[in-house]
Amino acid sequence: MIAVETYASADQAATALHGDAVFLGGGTLIMRAVNYGDLKTERIVRSTDPAMKSISTSGERISIGAAATMSDVMLNPQLAFLAPVARSIGGPAVRNMATVGGNLFASHPYGDFAVALLALDGRVSVAGSGEEDLGAFLARRSSFSGVVTEVSIARPATGDFRYRKVSRIKPKGVSVMSLAAWLPRSGGRLSGARVAFGAMGNTPVRANGVERALEGANLDVSGIAEALRAVRTDLQPPDDPIASSWYRSEVAPVHLRRLLLDEEVS
Repeated sequence: MIAVETYASADQAATALHGDAVFLGGGTLIMRAVNYGDLKTERIVRSTDPAMKSISTSGERISIGAAATMSDVMLNPQLAFLAPVARSIGGPAVRNMATVGGNLFASHPYGDFAVALLALDGRVSVAGSGEEDLGAFLARRSSFSGVVTEVSIARPATGDFRYRKVSRIKPKGVSVMSLAAWLPRSGGRLSGARVAFGAMGNTPVRANGVERALEGANLDVSGIAEALRAVRTDLQPPDDPIASSWYRSEVAPVHLRRLLLDEEVS
């Protein structure tokens, strides 16, 4: 028998996470494990803290509560640039449950929303702790025990954020890969670009070589040529039933070009 404990605040829930207890967000990951008998715990902890659903803007950044769902994101005008990302996560029933915080823990080949957050300079806040870089958090997520309360991201200028999900089944198939890019410009040239990939490693990853190649470049065919050559050195794509490592490596430059040039795909 699994006991479910509900706490009014995220801090209380975090304190209750001891032993083999697990935290329940939207339930798309944990309840699947429960249904298949794969969850090795006797305690599930959850929180009804309303702050974990909030979405707010401060200066050049936006804070998204970890309990905000994909549907919440799609309905919020402040997050219009993230609506296509949220829409790519499952179908309506899944989007009504799947949370921003939960997506950070979605294992390969899922976690497409986390890819977008990583490209947008995501920072994770944890109950009873401080804020940390999303990339560092993802690197340690397998050993994480706590409650993520919110994710803060940069607010991109209009047209500076791009996202693509590549899948074999449209519109909501599992990712062959996902890509996100934040492309700020200064004087018409790229400055501080961030590019992230999903389903190209154990967690979403930044393409550091691509970012270096894009610095100071024009966002055109000749300007991105070096970045396309660099992309394979940044990634260690896995083999899985969706696609082979070889295939992912081969098509990564193609999809990166389409993303950067905002090319339509028929």
